[in-house]
Amino acid sequence: MKPVRIDFVSDIACPWCAVGLASLEQALKEVGSEVSAEIQFQPFELNPQMPPGGQDVFEHLTEKYGTTITQVKANQEKIYQRAAELGFPFHPEGRKRVYNTFNAHRLLHWAMVEFDLDAQHRLKKELLKSYFTLAVDMDQHDRLLEAVERAQLPIERAREVLVSEEFAKDVKDQEQKYHQLGVHSVPSIILNNQFIIQGAQSPELFAEALRDCANGVI
Repeated sequence: MKPVRIDFVSDIACPWCAVGLASLEQALKEVGSEVSAEIQFQPFELNPQMPPGGQDVFEHLTEKYGTTITQVKANQEKIYQRAAELGFPFHPEGRKRVYNTFNAHRLLHWAMVEFDLDAQHRLKKELLKSYFTLAVDMDQHDRLLEAVERAQLPIERAREVLVSEEFAKDVKDQEQKYHQLGVHSVPSIILNNQFIIQGAQSPELFAEALRDCANGVI
């Protein structure tokens, strides 16, 4: 059995990324000691040009996808139901606005570089919680720092990162790398740098892929 590297390319502004992570985590629990795996979160910005203050979620989604508010609400309900089945609760009224997430990606890179992948994983989950469960203003540094605190990482160091340009180039370089590799939608889950699973697939599909990678089938 060989170890499995999981590169989870995603954005904390992506509801399907929250669902996909919850599904992958369930799959990892299912395979247990059968598979030795580690997750590294890679940055992808759905809305890199989003200005400060963000945009109303319905305005944004109807403009971006050419759908009606009714269609957006129906799709959101499907996401909420799928997420609830996997143990990830969305805010009952949904998020109100869509925000730029570059600072969140810088913090995630910081957590990995200065701590470890477990720290990055904890922070990723807390940032998703802030965005979708708590539905707070993600432009405010204090809201990002609350996620840092819940992830048991040092707030003052995180504050230093936020008010600087630290890790900005690292994040941009990683984003460019995955765009060049053909990743244009998220979540994209890459196993051992060679096998890609796109979308929030079922725990069963993730578990099968993990076992196949560990056993050298793929």
